[in-house]
Formats: sequence, C-alpha cells, structure tokens
Amino acid sequence: MSKSLPYSVKDVHYDNAKFRHRSPLQLLSQSLLTLGTKRNYASCSTGKFLVLVLFFGLACLLLMSRGSSDSAPNEKGKVTFVGGLRLGRLLRKPPRIPPRLSPDEGLLKGSNGSNSDPKWAARQQSVKDAFDYAWSGYRKFAMGYDELMPISQKGVDGLGGLGATVVDALDTAMIMGLDNIVSEAGSWIEAHLLERISHKGQVNLFETTIRVMGGLLSAYHLSGGEQGTMNVTHNGPKPAIYLNVAKDLGDRLLSAFNSSPTPVPYSDVILRDSTAHPAPGGMSSTAEVASVQLEFNYLSELSGDPKYSTEAMKVLAHIKTLPKTEGLVPIYISPETGEFGSENIRLGSRGDSYYEYLIKVWLQQGAKLDSNFTYLHDMYLEAMKGVRHLLVRKSIPKGLVFVGELPYGSKGEFSPKMDHLVCFLPGTLALGATKGLTKEKALKENLLSFEDLENLKLAEELAKTCFEMYDVTATGLAPEIAYFHTEDYSEDGLEGGNKSSMYAKDIIIKHADRHNLLRPETVESLFVLYRITKDTKYRDQGWQIFEAFEKYTKVKSGGYTSLDDVTEVPPHRRDKMETFFLGETLKYLYLLFGDDSVIPLDKYVFNTEAHPLAIRNT
Repeated sequence: MSKSLPYSVKDVHYDNAKFRHRSPLQLLSQSLLTLGTKRNYASCSTGKFLVLVLFFGLACLLLMSRGSSDSAPNEKGKVTFVGGLRLGRLLRKPPRIPPRLSPDEGLLKGSNGSNSDPKWAARQQSVKDAFDYAWSGYRKFAMGYDELMPISQKGVDGLGGLGATVVDALDTAMIMGLDNIVSEAGSWIEAHLLERISHKGQVNLFETTIRVMGGLLSAYHLSGGEQGTMNVTHNGPKPAIYLNVAKDLGDRLLSAFNSSPTPVPYSDVILRDSTAHPAPGGMSSTAEVASVQLEFNYLSELSGDPKYSTEAMKVLAHIKTLPKTEGLVPIYISPETGEFGSENIRLGSRGDSYYEYLIKVWLQQGAKLDSNFTYLHDMYLEAMKGVRHLLVRKSIPKGLVFVGELPYGSKGEFSPKMDHLVCFLPGTLALGATKGLTKEKALKENLLSFEDLENLKLAEELAKTCFEMYDVTATGLAPEIAYFHTEDYSEDGLEGGNKSSMYAKDIIIKHADRHNLLRPETVESLFVLYRITKDTKYRDQGWQIFEAFEKYTKVKSGGYTSLDDVTEVPPHRRDKMETFFLGETLKYLYLLFGDDSVIPLDKYVFNTEAHPLAIRNT
C-alpha cells in the first residue's frame, strides 16, 4: 500500500467545497454577512468608495442573472441583458479544478497493486512473448505429446501420454490473455483428452494429479465455471468440459487409494482399467502421497461428491499419527504397512511438497483455527521449528543460510546438500506467516506471532541463498543440486564459474549436479516474497534469471531447452522442455512483474504445479 497522502479527509472536503458553483443570490448573501464585521470600513473616503463599488457590482450580477433567464436563446456562450447589451464571454465562470480524492478513494480508483511502472509492464510482456515462443515450438513439433524435445524437433511421452504440456500450460495462457493458445489447447482437450485417459496405461498418481487434474480444475475456474468467479477468457470449450474430464480422471486415480490396504495410496495407476499397484521396491514417496489433497479437495467441492476429498485427506490424517523427528518425516512411506520406510529426512526431492501442502490445504479450507483441519497448521508449525533447529546452517566464509539434509536421521551426520527443489521453501514460509496478506497489512492488524516473524526472516534469508545459486554460475542459471562449504565440509575446484560472485567459495557444485531443468522453485519464491514484502529486489532478481533463460536456453527453431552444465559458457544443451517451464516458471515470472490483483494470494492457493485453486468462502 502506498504511503498516506499529505492531507486529511477533512482537507479534501474543504478543497472540494471551494470549487462548487455558487449562484448570485448566494454571493449576495455572503457579501451582506461580511458587512456585519466589526471593522468600520465606511469611516474613510476610500472605504465609502469601495462600498459603492460593491453594491454596484452586486446590482449588475442580479440584472445579468434575470436578463439571461428571460432572453431568447443566443449564440452558445453569449449572454444578453439590459438594453440588449451583449457581453460575449467576458464574464466566464472560473475553471473548475477536479475534486481531490481522499487517500481511501485513491486506492480504490487505481493503485490497488497496479503495474503502473512501464518498465515492469514491458518486462511482463517479454515473459508473455517467451511463453508464446515456447508454445510455438511445442505446437510445431510436439502437439499432443507430453513434452517437446526442441533440438531434435520432436515430441516425447514421459508422463503417460496425456498431452501434459497442453494441460499444464493452459491456465498460464488464460492468465496471460493469449486467447489463440487458449483456443488451441482447449480444443485439443475437448477433442482428445477424454479418449486418451480411457485408453492409456500406467501413470504416476502424483504427477498426473498435480499437472493434468490441477490444470483442468484451474482452467475450469478461470474460464468462469464457478458461479460468481471472473471469466478471464471466452475462448476454448465450455467450462463444463474441463470439469467433466477432471472427474473422469479423478475416478480412475481413486484406484490408487482404494487398492491399498492402508490409507497410503499406491504410486502407479493403470488408467484404462482403473487399477493400481505400488512402485518398484514397494515404497511410495512421502511428498507424492501427501501432495494430491488440494486437487482432490477442489474436485469434491466443484463436483459436489465428497469421495475424492475423503480418500485424499485420509493420508494426512494417517501421517498425523506417525512418529516424527521434531515434525520432520522420512521421504519414503509404505502403502502396505502405512509406516515410514527410511530414515532419510530432507526438503528436496520426495520430501518437499509434503510440507508445502500442510499449510496450503489448511489455507484452502479457509484457514479457520477452529476447523477440522487445525491439525495441519499445527503439523506445519512443528515441522518449521524442526527445520530451523535441525536443518538450517550457515556457509563459510560469507554466511549464506541454507537447508541441509539428514540422510540417516537425526542421529546421523548432517549433509550440507540443498536441492534446487528446496527453493520452494522461502515462498511457503512467507505464505504461512502472513496467510497471503502483505507484511505491512499483517503487522498493522497485529496478525504476526513471534514465530511467524521468525519464519518470514528465514524465508528472506533462504531466498537470498536461492538467488545466489543462480548468480554464482557462469550462465546465471542454478544447478539442480548445490553443496555448501562449512567447517565440516569442503571441496576445491568445484565453483560455479562466476569468479566475480562474492559467494564463489561458499557454494560447491559437483559435476553430476550441474544440470538445469528450467525449474520454477526460485522464481516461485521471488513472486510470493515480492507480493508479501513489496521489496523490488525480488523483481530485479527474477528479471536477471529470466534474461539468463533467454540467453542460454532459447532454441532457434522454437521452444526452450534444459542444460547439462550451468558452469560453462556456452553450456551443453539437454534437449528437453519440461512441462513446468510453461506451467510454472513463466507463469510465476509473469505474475512477479504484474499486478497484485491478478490471482491474489489471500484468495487462491497454487498447487505444487502452480495451478491456482480458489480458497473456500472467498
């Protein structure tokens, strides 16, 4: 919110009154009143003369008023009175200055988080152009496939063959107002997706839920499928198409829950016959089984059928009963026994979105402290205490704050390893602290506890580290995994390639971890932190990252590609454009540079694939 204007509402009313039109009668009344002052103006010859002039002027005004009302119409802007005397535009009304708006009225009329700075509007347009370019490559070489291989100029099905890029990118196109892409994607979904779902084989429960179901539900909402919601597009099929396909998919995915002997679902589903089985080795990922609840809850709300939410929420209720390490959980869980199947604790792969969904599912249900979902908020707070106590460390020599791992549990050695995936955490911490409100508003309304402030501080420190993981490399793009130099761990010769970085000695990048998959987690956190703190450094950092994507990952024939090594220039290219580059990375960058009123954080939660889902009772 902008600073208060240097005048009060009382001043505004006074200023507005000054420029109201007053009739000659009002002028005469005011003049007569002023004659009643205690000063004796008539005591001198000058005073007498001025009084005569005053009465003469008032008489003329009265005659002008009567003459103009009785006379026949004349030329526009001219007045005729006594004796036919014509005074053109000699006696014009003074110009009326527009009324000044009160501070509150000003906010309602236009500030409201609007993107008035042309610099950011231009940068947002650049992101929009990048999305259009990425889609053009996909449309040209891979339409209907899950993903584009932009260098080979062909498509590949790595996510079950459901056209994942089409569905993942759809709501981004809606938010950006790219109606031609909305029409193309929507028409493809209407013509092909239901048939594919009914004929395809094995898919992963988690990936299919967050990308395909999440994308369909968000598209349904944004296209006006819910009564009272905004319709951001008039292109593509009717909203009901998206919901009907999501219900069919949800019915088939439910077999992952119904086939398991415990509340923990199997990881793999055969869509065509609605059966499910465990992953090789028998274990499910903790993050995967605990990161489908937003989508299944929303499907129940939209369809009116509670079965989707009921099955999904059993998972979190079950995990609540299991033993934890200061709120932290291992990354594997068994569908057969319902118990955790390892000691490895981390917030990177297979652990990340479990913590994200604890707070987001609670927010989705209205964030009511007296609701049936309070336990999720309690679990989240306990887990964040555990993160601060067991996983947060500082690097040397410059003191970057990072989140490490406990590969062998709390009694084992600490590993200073941090996946890029962990960079979701700054945004989640900030969201959990303010519940989507700006920091300023939350402070003003006394909504932040000491623990909230601690989490918000950690969020800003970790966001800095996540950005430095980009800035420390030769390409300006982050590796998949980084290690941090500590008193107990160091390796020489594994810097990022940017020798001018002050953190070159703090961050260690091993050869096997130097790839970049166009991931969204850091820009996601920059977006959330900018919305909450209004600190423009997050926008600047996001723009720097976007420019690096443009410089090193853009493919001439269309699309963008992942990289093999971010520490070398020019980098070797991997030949794959992940669906989340369109579904998440570019969406978060676009929102980062845009208006706060678009998908406000106190009205929506983003699922872990960046699909916005409306919060209940909003």
